[in-house]
Amino acid sequence: MKKILLPLVALAFATPAAAQSIVVTGAEENDSAPLSVAYEELKAGQNAMAVDKLTHSSLDRDDPSRLINLGTAYARLGQTADAQTAYKAAITSDIRYDVELANGTYMDSRWAARTALANLNQGKPLLALAR
Repeated sequence: MKKILLPLVALAFATPAAAQSIVVTGAEENDSAPLSVAYEELKAGQNAMAVDKLTHSSLDRDDPSRLINLGTAYARLGQTADAQTAYKAAITSDIRYDVELANGTYMDSRWAARTALANLNQGKPLLALAR
């Protein structure tokens, strides 16, 4: 069963490369609180704290939202190889669901990870995703 996200938030950051970064947050329809995938840390630009939180998270290690946010945090820290590894893990994860982007469109979690990886490889704004 696919998971659907509730309302989302897009954030603009100070650097031009990150000006169009998308950070999505929400919860499953039945859930009263969103899962912690370092949204607040990414929002605040606290990328090292986001890495720490996501690497010590109780979320499934193959959860695409966790992996995509981890990749984005690594990318913002200049750790491109680690970012690529996280995005590729999200692409191949057995866990898959649709996510709603800030512009109201829906994207499969694997496509979101592919988009994030392509953006990283092309030096475009990063895609950060929270479940």
